[in-house]
Amino acid sequence: MDWQSSEDTVPSAPVTEADARSLLGRPPATGAWRDGDPVGERNFAFLGPLALEVGVSLPSYRIAYESWGTLNAARDNAVLLLHALTGDSHVRGDAGPGHPTSGWWQDIVGPGLALDTDRWFVIAPNMLGGCQGSTGPASIGPGAVEWGPRWPFLTIRDQVAALAAMADSLGIDVWAAVVGGSMGGMHALEWAVGLPERVSRAAIIAAPPTTTADQIALNSVQLEAILIDPRFQGGEYYDAGDGDGPHRGLALARRMALLNYRSPAELNDRFRRSWQSGISPLGHGGRFAVESYLDFHGNRFTRRFDANSYIALVNAMNSHDIGRDRGGIEDALARVSARTLVLGIDSDRLFPVDGQHQIARGIRNTLDGDRAAVISSDFGHDGFLIEIPEVAEHLRRLLAE
Repeated sequence: MDWQSSEDTVPSAPVTEADARSLLGRPPATGAWRDGDPVGERNFAFLGPLALEVGVSLPSYRIAYESWGTLNAARDNAVLLLHALTGDSHVRGDAGPGHPTSGWWQDIVGPGLALDTDRWFVIAPNMLGGCQGSTGPASIGPGAVEWGPRWPFLTIRDQVAALAAMADSLGIDVWAAVVGGSMGGMHALEWAVGLPERVSRAAIIAAPPTTTADQIALNSVQLEAILIDPRFQGGEYYDAGDGDGPHRGLALARRMALLNYRSPAELNDRFRRSWQSGISPLGHGGRFAVESYLDFHGNRFTRRFDANSYIALVNAMNSHDIGRDRGGIEDALARVSARTLVLGIDSDRLFPVDGQHQIARGIRNTLDGDRAAVISSDFGHDGFLIEIPEVAEHLRRLLAE
């Protein structure tokens, strides 16, 4: 799930005073991008209506996206790049006005890189339900107020349908490749299964064929952390002042999630039992360094994300089951016609590699037969964001086909 070490740059050592100073000030009620904020590098596709699987429709919506490279005259060089749970469209570029974080795959997308923008037209959208420019719970809805708790239940299939409409608006009938990691990998798989005629190549990275009971259980406690925050106010918190929104619940959800994005070996090797300061954590009020690390990233997260959006996107991820209403996983995977890279991380405890192997066995046209390619990494699920040379080499293999 989550891009940017787990979507943020992760210090390789205990959190410093400079790190802490970056979080001075009370967090806003929502870290969502709002109308009137700097647009930055975003473009917008205005679309709608959209019929949702739950049985209601969005009357209209927009998708925020960024792009690099040039769409050719034949419109057959477009690559769709899909982010993870708390990612966004900002794949390349520095943090700055409109963009709270720097690009999450800077060394993958660009001239001469694995997703070579001298050759490919790369589009990275912010998924529907997100909070960095695409329509979601923090957006203004009917009645000229935020959707908030009125936001309807979304599925992965709904989100892909929204992006298919975006592609139509851009005149892109067939993607040269659809690439996604983690939740973005769920979207890439859904594209390949549900719209096979529109996908020439697919890269499914660190993603499962279905969200398991274990994964749903882990997600449920994250959502509960938000819901029990008294400042959540049933999702009606957008008028709250700085420091009066559900930042404590959202930060706790992030801390829980981060434990699944990293491996035990990586956390143990990095932090061991070190203290954050000279004050002992053994009954004297001090803290272990790993506790400070989790706090730092939880608190930073509240400044760039929205609690209602987190709930909506986690629920969408829970909906993921490629075999639902398709005769099961194997029958669904048999629909894929795209040349497919399936890539896993050997230390991934969020979406273990057995899920990627199951996907590879079911797709007839994979790069590596009936086994997924596997990267060896100490970084767990976040390895696909960190092990850049290895990920790049696999993407080059796919795009050279």
